[in-house]
Amino acid sequence: MVAATFFSSFVTLGIAYSFGAFFTSMAAEFDSTKGATAIIFGLTTFSFFWLSLITGRAADRWGPRPVLLVGAIALCIGLLATSRVQSLGVGYVTYGAGVGLAAASGYIPMVATVGGWFARNRAAAVGLAVAGIGAGTMVVSPLSATLIERYGWRTTYVILALAGTAVLILCALVIQRPPGQVPGQPARFAEAARSPVFRRLHVSALCSGLALFVPFVFVGQYAKDRGVESVAAAILVGALGGASILARIGFGNLVRRFGSLRLYRLCFALLSGSFLLWLVAGSSYAVLLAFVVVLGVGYGGFVALSTIVLAERFGVAGLGSIMGLFYTAQGLGGLIGPPTAGWIIDRTGSYQVMILLCCGLEAAALVLLIGLPTTADGSLAPEPA
Repeated sequence: MVAATFFSSFVTLGIAYSFGAFFTSMAAEFDSTKGATAIIFGLTTFSFFWLSLITGRAADRWGPRPVLLVGAIALCIGLLATSRVQSLGVGYVTYGAGVGLAAASGYIPMVATVGGWFARNRAAAVGLAVAGIGAGTMVVSPLSATLIERYGWRTTYVILALAGTAVLILCALVIQRPPGQVPGQPARFAEAARSPVFRRLHVSALCSGLALFVPFVFVGQYAKDRGVESVAAAILVGALGGASILARIGFGNLVRRFGSLRLYRLCFALLSGSFLLWLVAGSSYAVLLAFVVVLGVGYGGFVALSTIVLAERFGVAGLGSIMGLFYTAQGLGGLIGPPTAGWIIDRTGSYQVMILLCCGLEAAALVLLIGLPTTADGSLAPEPA
């Protein structure tokens, strides 16, 4: 179950987060601004997280296998259609809907399934499973840049469509509903929405998401603007993914010692501090690399720990619907953040204002976590009966 979730996340999120490698080629072909081109990533992220409301609920009701098969079909159709588009507007639909639905099917329902399979070692299992996102980002972004240089961005999308679909079908054959969970698990949207703690977690995730996805789109473009060649620029996003792998596994294994909520807060402190490195990086590739590594550690910890924090507060029954609702905050952040950042860059001709804004948003996300009910071991206290 962990391996299937690892590879489904590897494919779906690895492809989604590799968009920065395609950014320059697509912007040049369609003669579009940074803000307009970034809308593709924003719509994809929005679709991914908001469609997770449906896919998370569907997995609770019918199991993860049919959901993942739908994701495989969506990935194939979406990428093949994107490889043929003749306008950026059509690409908004084909890529945003296709890759967005694939990611919504291949991540949250699968992670919730892993959470239901484990009791004593849930944190470590989830950490290993979601490490697939970091591995996918680390591999697919530089691989895409290499393929684009050799074959062009359209053929690269065809290659990713065929290879990614094959992997998702294999994962669907493996994944199963957790033992003890019967079909028709109840939706828990209303219960979560009524919880003041959940609402604070949700707003915190929204603040973070507004800033978090900006580097996925723009750090490579920032490096290219300062003379870094395209594959080396794509490696920055790959390094972000690689750092997040270690964080997902490491934070998952540290939960018993330090408590999930303490570590969760630490992740937001790292995210906020990382943008200060970007602010002072200038043309230094080494400092840019340090920025994406620190960002990747904070981001990877957030992904690994958010599932644990929610499971501690609400339990694992119907966890897919709760996670789907929680991640709508990240969807809004992904929809608004990168296009707004592109608009700011286009208007100011500089990255500085955008970077400072991202740093402030991550700091606000951290402040919102202060005062949450905590147990003696540093975990989030369970919801009162």
